[in-house]
Amino acid sequence: MTAAAGALLIKMVIAAFSGMGAATVCHPLDVVRVQMQTEGSTYSGFADACKGIYQKDGIKDGLYAGISAAYLRQWLYGSCRIGIYAYLLENAQNANIEAGLDKNAISLPSKMLMGLTSGGIGSFVGTPSELALVRMGNDKKLPLDQRRNYKGVGDAISTIAKDEGFPALFTGAPATVLRACLLSACAMGITSEIKMRLSGSGFFGEDGKLYGGVPLLFVATIISSFAANTVANPFDVVKSRMQNMAIAKDGSSQYNSMLDCFLQTVGNEGVLKLWSGFVPAFLKLAPYTVISLILTDKITKIVTGKEAL
Repeated sequence: MTAAAGALLIKMVIAAFSGMGAATVCHPLDVVRVQMQTEGSTYSGFADACKGIYQKDGIKDGLYAGISAAYLRQWLYGSCRIGIYAYLLENAQNANIEAGLDKNAISLPSKMLMGLTSGGIGSFVGTPSELALVRMGNDKKLPLDQRRNYKGVGDAISTIAKDEGFPALFTGAPATVLRACLLSACAMGITSEIKMRLSGSGFFGEDGKLYGGVPLLFVATIISSFAANTVANPFDVVKSRMQNMAIAKDGSSQYNSMLDCFLQTVGNEGVLKLWSGFVPAFLKLAPYTVISLILTDKITKIVTGKEAL
């Protein structure tokens, strides 16, 4: 039992550091995504949003606003999403070996269920950091009198808990968890499945080991990221809007629930609004997934001698 807990902890720590590396590179795309998805966005597209945010607030206060929340998110959400998935996958492979089966004889639905489980756990634990990330990333877009001006992720979380109550830290949790379950099921499960299938194709060297297996993992994560983003983007829009909305002192807010937010968005702005920010979301998710999974796989190989995925 202790050995199992230790193995899980190691995988989660590796995943957290890998996620931080990916977040450092990809965070500006997250800021652009949030500002395109929330109310009041006047950007005509991805390029216009990047240009507008940079010209208005620069790199540090604009494109990298909320980076401290992004790092905390990796320790809460990223560590669970990738670490728990890698742990569950390894256990399933070991069970197959003990049963005399091919260790990779694991169905795609089973892998997606593992990803759904790890993503759901991680997203719920990480909701406060996700809330801080959305608010800090969107703050500069608000009128001066509506800005929250958080000094950092610690200040954001403590201020929200103090002014709005502790439960407010989990605003948008249902949408956050649903999004993460779908995204993680696709990103993790499909990545593992494609990696397994393409490793024997010959296009990526013997057993997919060409250039250390990086090209194979790159292709697998790009495909899985597109599928994951397509499925999860509507929940991403709802999540961003619910987490960015102001809550009055009497407890009233613009949206009463995830469903109410969904219906208002579609009713007022059309169904395609649910896929707003798709380009920056994909451009962020794809390299983020590529970088974090490659780092996780390589660090895990160095530390444990085994592949993570």
